[in-house]
Amino acid sequence: MQSTELIRQFLHDRLGAAPEAVVPDALLADLGVDSLMLAELMFEAEDRLGISIDSSVAIPKSVGEMVKLIDSLRAAKASAS
Repeated sequence: MQSTELIRQFLHDRLGAAPEAVVPDALLADLGVDSLMLAELMFEAEDRLGISIDSSVAIPKSVGEMVKLIDSLRAAKASAS
């Protein structure tokens, strides 16, 4: 599953966000994501993609930043295997 699709599905299921609104430039706060929802999204990404997001990472503000974070962790995991 691609990172963008995971985020779109999560936000649609939890917040009713229109999939076409979940674009790289969209701010997570504008889509209704608060700090608790962001934590849930990160846990979902960890569970579904088998990655680990360290608590020291910069908090993503946009969909694009979240995608970059997830993709970089997936790439690091793949190169470590």
